[in-house]
Amino acid sequence: MTIMSEKVDYDILNESYKGIAEVIGVEAMLKIRDNYCGMQLQLPMRLYDANKLRKKLQKMDVQSNQIMMLSRKYGYSPRWIREASK
Repeated sequence: MTIMSEKVDYDILNESYKGIAEVIGVEAMLKIRDNYCGMQLQLPMRLYDANKLRKKLQKMDVQSNQIMMLSRKYGYSPRWIREASK
């Protein structure tokens, strides 16, 4: 396990780690390395899972005036929100 206070020689970091460190900081980058070192990570384009969101929308009483707001909030099209909420 990495000691978080260790000195990191930023100039010679692997470009992948350097890019991550620039976005989230060195300590968070080290945590990611410790937990996922050697693995290939693929992150979905959408933050929210479509099946889970569909179930949530079906439990809600979605009104037509809420569709655009929900579309922006969850990153799905208004049409998808409308159809998923039925």
